[in-house]
Amino acid sequence: MTLPDALTPRLLVCDVLYTGMGGAQSPGAVVVAGQTVAATGAPDALRAAYPHAREERVPGVIAPPPVNAHTHLDMSDYAFQALPYFRWLPEVVIAQRERRGVAGAVAGADRLAALGAGGVGDIVNVPGVMDALLPREDLSGVLYAEVLGTFPGQADERFAAVRAQVEAWRRLERPGGLRVGLSPHTPFTVSHRLMRLVTDYAAGEGLPLQIHVAEHPAERELFETGGGPLWDHRLPAYYPADFAEVIGRAPKPGLTPVRYLDELGVLAARPTLVHMVNVTSDDIARVARAGSPVVTCPRSNYHLSCGTFPWTAFAAAGVEVALGTDSVASGETLDVRDEVQFAQTIYPTLDPRLIVRAAVKGGHRVLGTSTPVLRRGEAWHESSIWSVRAG
Repeated sequence: MTLPDALTPRLLVCDVLYTGMGGAQSPGAVVVAGQTVAATGAPDALRAAYPHAREERVPGVIAPPPVNAHTHLDMSDYAFQALPYFRWLPEVVIAQRERRGVAGAVAGADRLAALGAGGVGDIVNVPGVMDALLPREDLSGVLYAEVLGTFPGQADERFAAVRAQVEAWRRLERPGGLRVGLSPHTPFTVSHRLMRLVTDYAAGEGLPLQIHVAEHPAERELFETGGGPLWDHRLPAYYPADFAEVIGRAPKPGLTPVRYLDELGVLAARPTLVHMVNVTSDDIARVARAGSPVVTCPRSNYHLSCGTFPWTAFAAAGVEVALGTDSVASGETLDVRDEVQFAQTIYPTLDPRLIVRAAVKGGHRVLGTSTPVLRRGEAWHESSIWSVRAG
């Protein structure tokens, strides 16, 4: 008996299948009966099990929605421009600063919701953004309140203000929705005293943490010498006279931002480390021992001439990797599927299954959220088909 087309199961064959469990497979397939997942697995096995299914070739990936584990939504009204890092800061970030604010954050959140993002890790820098985004019911993930302050003598006062604000924001949280986290900006824009206060508080309260680390090669020079381009481009009014005062120790050869954080005790809080482009093998080993996940933003790092994240080395060390878009100003879009596509061009030898898994499972691990799964009996959504090349 021939089934009507509406009742005939569909056999969707793709380049990469990631069900949200275990590892991804290539090629893969999903059998869909009506609006329900009937089976997942290897194409040949499902052809044999479902001989009457109507086969459809799906170019790209089938997986749960990807997670944008690191972005700056308050910059979503910025115009994208690719420039070397030390030109991009004044010519884009500062030049367009009037576009940064609540309106941009809301527009960016709307865009993520329309994309069906699996979650978001957003760095909140502008007053009003947290209050505007926390009540939303169409997004899940973490809003990380950004903390800056390089003067150790002001750390206690600054921390007291941050703590009071965080406790007020946490009252706006709702089950299953966006949560409040903390982001001590970088190891060189937050004093050693403030860094420890923030990370110890976050660890004690179970608050998620994100820190920008080792984005540009100049960070290593700063920690080794106390000078270089980062120090030369600082705004003097916002820094002590000597970088050693910021980090509470003398810069020296071999001191990296990661080693500094580890020896300061910060990695014990298992923060998520964002970028991690310019690192040493010792840095990677320290991150692996601490159990800290990392978020890579391939397009942003490429557009700002920061270098290439050593993905293979991190994967070999067993470090959890997630994907983020960074800001629209440097990453161009908020769609992590664009990030997956671009990552395959700069990592031609990296198994695309690892990249897809990072965009889903890695992101949920960073945000502390549950990973949706594609398995028998679950509802099927056409949004599980990603229009990206895989392999």
